[in-house]
Amino acid sequence: MLQRYRQQVIARLQEEFGYTNSMAVPKMEKVVLNVGLGEAITNAKAMETVTRDLGIVTGQKPVITRARKSIAQFKIREGMAIGVMVTLRGRRMYEFYDRLVSAS
Repeated sequence: MLQRYRQQVIARLQEEFGYTNSMAVPKMEKVVLNVGLGEAITNAKAMETVTRDLGIVTGQKPVITRARKSIAQFKIREGMAIGVMVTLRGRRMYEFYDRLVSAS
């Protein structure tokens, strides 16, 4: 995907939108995958399963996201684990994007 972007997409975007400099052409910087787990409050096993699955899909260890503040209606307290996320950049980002586009 990176080679295709550099060889075909940049030239086409410059032609279509009139960019004079190739550095002015928009590009992807990062892909962020986030999974919110409201179920993790009652089921601790759900967090482990999603962490493992997201790690397999992305090839990178996910980070557990925690609640910033307490919300009584959602039964969430500050600091509770409520989700996982992965930020992909560079080579891993383009590999994931290629697999995503090819699969869909």
